[in-house]
Formats: sequence, C-alpha cells, structure tokens
Amino acid sequence: MTTPSPLVSVTIPTFRGERFVGAAIESVLRQSLVDFELIVLDDGSPDATEKIVRGFDDPRLQYVSNERNLGPQESWNRCLELARGRYFKLLPHDDVLHSQCLKRQVAVMEADPEERIALVFSARDVLGPDGRVLTRRGYPGGREGVIDGRLVIGGCVRRGTNLLGEPGAVLMRKSLADRTGPFDATNPYVIDLDYWCRLLAHGDAYYCDESLAGFRLSSGSWSVAIGSGQSNDFRQFVARMKASGALPATAFDQFCGRFTPALNNLARRLYYSLYLT
Repeated sequence: MTTPSPLVSVTIPTFRGERFVGAAIESVLRQSLVDFELIVLDDGSPDATEKIVRGFDDPRLQYVSNERNLGPQESWNRCLELARGRYFKLLPHDDVLHSQCLKRQVAVMEADPEERIALVFSARDVLGPDGRVLTRRGYPGGREGVIDGRLVIGGCVRRGTNLLGEPGAVLMRKSLADRTGPFDATNPYVIDLDYWCRLLAHGDAYYCDESLAGFRLSSGSWSVAIGSGQSNDFRQFVARMKASGALPATAFDQFCGRFTPALNNLARRLYYSLYLT
C-alpha cells in the first residue's frame, strides 16, 4: 500500500547537532499545520545526534544518515531528493520554526493556483545560543504581500546581503525546486541566496511580515564559521549571475554591491563579537 504524500516536507540537515537539533525538531512537531513529514538527515555526526533524534516518538519523523560526511551542499541536495511533499522547507539544525509558520506560508501558496509565487518568506527572530530573542529581522520597508522577484534580487545586490533570510524562513514548491535543480555552494556563504534568486527567475516572492522562524547565532553555526569570506563570496556570486545574464539589477544596484558586502561583513562580525563571547 502506497503511503500518501504529505503536504509539506520539512528537512533538517545536521552535523554535530546534539546541542540544538532537539529544539529544531520540537519546533516542527508543534506546528499548527499537521500534514507534514520531517526528515532529519545526519551527515555522519560523531556525537549524540542520532540518539536525540530517535528519542522522539512521532510517525511523521524520519531519521536518515549519510554513509559518509558529504558537507552542506550535498546534504542539502539529498534533502531535496528525499522530500515527498508538495512544498519544501529546509531548516538548519540550530534554527527553529514558530508554531504558525507552515500554516501561514502554505496558505499563501494554496491561494496561488496559477503558481506565480516562486517562494514565501517571512520576518524572523535572531536568537542567542540560549534561545533568547536578540532582535528581529524583516524585509526592509516590507509590507505583507507579493514583491516582484526582480526587485527582490536587485535589492539584495544593492544592499550586499540576503534580504529574504535563512532557509528556515523560506517555503517553496517542490515541483519548482525540481525544475530549478540542486543547491550550489560555489560561494558557500550565499548558497541559500543563490537558490532563492534561481527560484525567483520563475516568479515573485511573497513576504509575511510576521516573524515565523528563529535564526540562532552560535559559535558553531556555519554562517559564523565562514564569516571572514562572506563579502568576497557575495561579490563573486554577483559576478557569476551577471556573466550568466541572470542578473535583473540596475547599474546603481551593482555599483552599490561593490562596497556594501564588506560593510555588512564588518557589522556582522561586530554583532557576533557582542553576543558570542
């Protein structure tokens, strides 16, 4: 007997996740929308990650382990391959979803039968290692609703940063992800933004101005670990998009994008130094 496909696939790629993966799992299992599968993909963790995951008793939860450590790019792509849902969300193991996240974002997609919306994203809380809310991030000046995908990309280039947010804040159609192809970590810091821009080549974005996810700052998070190369990664990413002809950004956007990544990197490192010491 074939098991019906879930409405949503939430996938948690993890490596050495024992400190935070339990909170990530709990945040998904507490969702007000209950028609989902949760796949935890362990990239060969040498800690107690497997024991923690298997300690949850919920038929929607599946634990999968890579035979060898593959790294973020291949693990994220395996998450895409394993997902069976109509909609797809990737949640890093140190982040969380707020209880209404799936319900709110799926409702947006379900109200768009012509599939003009390529992705839904939301405001999110920035959390300290202990889960305390440090600040809130949202789309600059953004109001709830549809935003032209080209304007979103141009704004990211101009401001030198990912304005849509981390993976936990984004929901996409699995069918569009299959058309878009795999994640590409050529420039590791912007692996998520690279994918958001490729999705937005097919449609617009929808912004939920309510905070629906939490992004955790910790000394072990990937975004902190690769901080020194972030500005170079962003500039190289823009150059790749321009060379491919897939950069819907004005000359002014591109001019600003030469300088803003370095300024953002400096501000980010100062911020981390305040909260991670």
